[in-house]
Amino acid sequence: MVFSAPIFVFLFLPLGLLLHTVLPKGARNLMLLAGSLLFFYWGEQVYTLLMLVSIGANWAFGAWVHRVRDEPRAAKRVIAYAVIVNLALLGFFKYADFVGETLSTLLMAFGVLDGPLPRPGSLFGTSAFARDYILTATGDVRLPIGISFFTFQAMSYVIDVYRKEGEVQKNPFDFALYVAFFPQLIAGPIVRYRDVDQQIKQRFVDRAKFAVGVRRFVVGLAKKALIADTLALPADAIFALVPAERSVELAWLGIVCYALHLYFDFSGYSDMAIGMGKMFGFDFLENFDYPFISRSVTEFWKRWHISLSTWFRDYVYLPLGGNRKGTARTYFNLVAIFALCGMWHGAGWNYLIFGLFQGLFLVAERLFFTERTSGGGWWRHVYVLLVFVVTWVIFRSANMTAALEYIGALFGGTELANPARPVAMYLNPLVATMLVVGVAGSIPWIPALAAAKQRWAAAGERRSLVAFLDWGSTFALLALFVLSAMQITASTYSPFVYFRF
Repeated sequence: MVFSAPIFVFLFLPLGLLLHTVLPKGARNLMLLAGSLLFFYWGEQVYTLLMLVSIGANWAFGAWVHRVRDEPRAAKRVIAYAVIVNLALLGFFKYADFVGETLSTLLMAFGVLDGPLPRPGSLFGTSAFARDYILTATGDVRLPIGISFFTFQAMSYVIDVYRKEGEVQKNPFDFALYVAFFPQLIAGPIVRYRDVDQQIKQRFVDRAKFAVGVRRFVVGLAKKALIADTLALPADAIFALVPAERSVELAWLGIVCYALHLYFDFSGYSDMAIGMGKMFGFDFLENFDYPFISRSVTEFWKRWHISLSTWFRDYVYLPLGGNRKGTARTYFNLVAIFALCGMWHGAGWNYLIFGLFQGLFLVAERLFFTERTSGGGWWRHVYVLLVFVVTWVIFRSANMTAALEYIGALFGGTELANPARPVAMYLNPLVATMLVVGVAGSIPWIPALAAAKQRWAAAGERRSLVAFLDWGSTFALLALFVLSAMQITASTYSPFVYFRF
């Protein structure tokens, strides 16, 4: 079940909100937990047990480390056990096939093996159950949706309890709700327990907060259904072309469509998650802050997937020493963190190389961006966009060979068939319109206008304009919902991109 599915928008979410409103406060958390488990089971079936194992283990680790956290050596042992268990679960289901294939290739190349190692999926046998629920059609272990998110979220709780930065949760059902709460379960934001612990215990939803949540949900739904899904079609089609059919113009159209598709797909999910959180009384931190206006790669990563960037900063970068142990160590830490960030997104060399490039650009900016150049200008925006256009080709491609072929096409390095595919095959009026809307939506003019409206309203100025903006925003929101509803009811299943991470 995805947020943009009709059954979710028109049945699951309204029913959940109704029950949350009419049930006594003492029953609301159990209802939300039951609904969240149903939400996960809808698509993952047997892997619901895996998530419950993760929840139970981390709740137990939290209680254990709280009991011994005044004994440094014992507490460190518990944290080590917790990290090993969590990374073992994540590592097996996400990286075992990649590691096995890589080892097989190396050992066969050096003559150690005559054939590949047994595939990790062979541990589950060849039963119908394994084929239907655990293995892919090719025999690989199927990646449980959301495992990267709920694993990192649960680990942060145990570490915070160890650091005395968060209180232990003695109620296992409330802890399970923290991990499994359906708005942020599948693709974040990655929520820290200390940010929501009081809201789990007691929360209040008034009309104003509920209205903000509804607006945020509708905007996120429109981002996904109207912009992201429209731009995904030409992006996927152009990336699927053989190199000889991909002209310079087509290559640029494909990667621009993909960049905007990725942004509006993921930020749309985050908007919907944050909006639903508010409808149920929770306040999640922001996950995006208009990253395309950034003037450096460093700034971009402060604006893109903020919850992941801050997770790696707080739980990996700073424990490694951050920038406190000399210049060389700082640069190593930056590259290492972004290599891990790249691998967090997927098991493949392209993800690792994508992350390494990001880390190297951050190091280069520390070396060459001086105070004289830090003010920026148009060239800084062009630089950032060019970096991400090229590196997102690596991120999007199936392998590095395909990525290099695509990058070659961007800069005219591909010998084309005669004739090459025409741009008009992919740039129809709807795609062109959504490209314009996407570019406009990547600039923070709406928050600026909203802030100006608040100033005018507070000062009693421009009353007719304020009234028009109030009416216009309500009408626009209704129109967006109607158009999005029409789109999702007419289209097929369209999962969010970050579901596969």
